[in-house]
Parts: sequence; structure tokens; C-alpha cells
Amino acid sequence: MDQPVAVLTRRLDSDSDKISIAYPVIVQMEDAVIQRKINFAIISVYNDLLIEQNFYNEDLVELIGYFEIKTNEREILSLNLIVYSYTGGAHGLTIVKSLTFTTKTGEQYKLRDLFKSGSNYVEVISDIIQQRIDDWDITLLDPPFKTIRPDQDYYLADTSIVIYFQLYEISPYAWGFPYFPISIKDLEKMIAPDGPLAKLITFT
Repeated sequence: MDQPVAVLTRRLDSDSDKISIAYPVIVQMEDAVIQRKINFAIISVYNDLLIEQNFYNEDLVELIGYFEIKTNEREILSLNLIVYSYTGGAHGLTIVKSLTFTTKTGEQYKLRDLFKSGSNYVEVISDIIQQRIDDWDITLLDPPFKTIRPDQDYYLADTSIVIYFQLYEISPYAWGFPYFPISIKDLEKMIAPDGPLAKLITFT
């Protein structure tokens, strides 16, 4: 199945005008079991994110949740779940969580799953990001930059893997989310032959 999956936008009913939540629902897949598996994973992560972002907090002033589809082709679905909340103070806080699936089985890919077992992907990606930090003169909270986590946040977009960090993870709030797009071609020697990057690299 190389066709994109159908994605509907559903909205959470809420009696409060402080809350606005839109979430994705996968529909019309031929395999209902795989469809349920993907939807359950999405809702589970979204629910955890809402709890982390004070959905049930009496001090909540505003909460906005939405999503972005980054890749939906060649049996790959990569998306971002974004939740902003404000409970008072100087400013609110946004958290982004990304999920990447194969729509063939519903399996979810962590960053390590994109690369060959035993490969030094952490070191290679960290070196690329270090160079970008230097080139872009990004201010760091705890310099120098050392390394990404083995399970660092990422999503797939076009022919790139985008590694990113949460607010305050490596840089001050004013820098926003540090996003580092890396061409799949630059990681070609390490990618898992049966993983999603192998399917996208043919377009680079």
C-alpha cells in the first residue's frame, strides 16, 4: 500500500473556552487492526502530553493542541503532536512530540530503529548538529553541545530527517525549538535497509 493514509481532524468537546484541541484519526485503512494500533498509539501519546501540559490543572489559563502531518507516503506516516499551555507567568510553554509509523504493520519507529544495529548514528548526527550550532551561532544553556540522546526527538519530512530539541533542552526560550534538518543522503551508509529512510532515499 503506497497510497497515503486518510487522516481526519477531530476536535475534543470541552465546556471550557480555555481549551481547544484538534487531534488526528486515521480512517479507511484496509486492515482495521493496524488502523486501531496506530490510532491507539497517537491518542496515548497525546493524552500523556495533555496531562504533562496541565490539562487537569485548576490554574490553567489556556491550552491549545493540534497536529502536523510531515510525511504520508510510501507506507510511512510521520506526524507532530503539539500542545501549548499557559498557567500564568511570563509566557506559556509548548511541547512537541513526534511519531513515525509504517502503515504496513503499524509499527512505530524510534530514532535507533532508522539505522543499522551497531551503527554510530548518535555520534554522526551529533557532529552534524554541532557544526550547525556553530554555523548558526546558536546560544546554548550549557555549552559546549555534547551529544543527542539515542532516542532524540525527530520526524521525517520529504527527503530529510529533522532532529529537534524541546524548549530549554539545549538553548534559551527565545531561540524557540532548535530544528536540524539532515538529508537522508548524508546518513546513507548507516540506514537500516528495511526501515523508512531506505524508502525515502530513492527520492534524494
